Amino acid sequence: LDRVQRPNYPMSADMQQLKDYVEWDSGSLNKAESTVLLHVTHSNLQARIFEIRLNRHMTIEGVKEKLRVHVGTGSAFMHLTLLDHNGQVVADMSSDELVLGYFSPMDGWTVHVTDLDPYSLSAGGGLEDVSLVQKYEISEEDYLKRENNFRRWKEDKQKADPSWSFSKEIKARQDAQRMKADPTYVPEPSKERVTDDEHLAELVAKMSVGDRCEVVVGAKRGMVQFVGKIPAIAPGYWVGVQYDEPVGKNDGTVKGKRYFECPPKYGGFLRPDKLQVGDYPELDDFLDDDDDDEAEATEGAAAFVMNACARRDEHNSDSVYVQESGWK
Repeated sequence: LDRVQRPNYPMSADMQQLKDYVEWDSGSLNKAESTVLLHVTHSNLQARIFEIRLNRHMTIEGVKEKLRVHVGTGSAFMHLTLLDHNGQVVADMSSDELVLGYFSPMDGWTVHVTDLDPYSLSAGGGLEDVSLVQKYEISEEDYLKRENNFRRWKEDKQKADPSWSFSKEIKARQDAQRMKADPTYVPEPSKERVTDDEHLAELVAKMSVGDRCEVVVGAKRGMVQFVGKIPAIAPGYWVGVQYDEPVGKNDGTVKGKRYFECPPKYGGFLRPDKLQVGDYPELDDFLDDDDDDEAEATEGAAAFVMNACARRDEHNSDSVYVQESGWK
């Protein structure tokens, strides 16, 4: 028959522990004894389908019909191969009359579907590669002929308010919704756009590259790596910071121009009024934990002495004898 004899390759201890953890039965699946959870792969698809519920009493023909809706291949053009946890072939399930349980599948094994259809829609990435899908395109001339288009709407907004921006529009709409829900809500005034090229010059005069700093909001610490202007962002002065931890947004680069060197996600640029320079050493989380443990130990010792003294006073109501102990 189609059953294939194979050597037994046991899993490594680490893989077995991971498998047991992932497949641990919490009792919430309500899985019948005849149900098996099998993964599915396909010869034309990169996607891997996880844990398809199949009944061991289903025929291979029935399995193919169920998989058809998942992979898009007609059941008549499927060749099924059963693989174990290590990806080794257990059996070629080519006999449609046999039941799935004949091949003794286990939870976590894989059914690989080989698509035999020469005109399959999934061939060549037909069901996954979105670059093959023809996109709708419109010419510049036809776009401008439309009465309601984004460009015209944006131009009308800027004519009415030269300082208009998309973020300002979003804030106005959000404020309108809040005022409608709560008549007592007072919107915060919009921030004026910075136009002064010397904006915050008096603050950066006190900052230098190499200074330790701390961000006002969030208390992120780091070192000043850049002080100056960045016209690509906005007029005025900016401070480039290399954070002690990967909590930044860049590597010292803004719109393709590098202002300082640092690892990815360690860099950030802020206005000078958003941080403070001074004695801000790098935080040591382990040191803080030790200090907390020492404080807890001291508090526990003090509580023990007080409780001991209280019990002693109960037994010696006439007089109190203080005996020397090891506590200082």
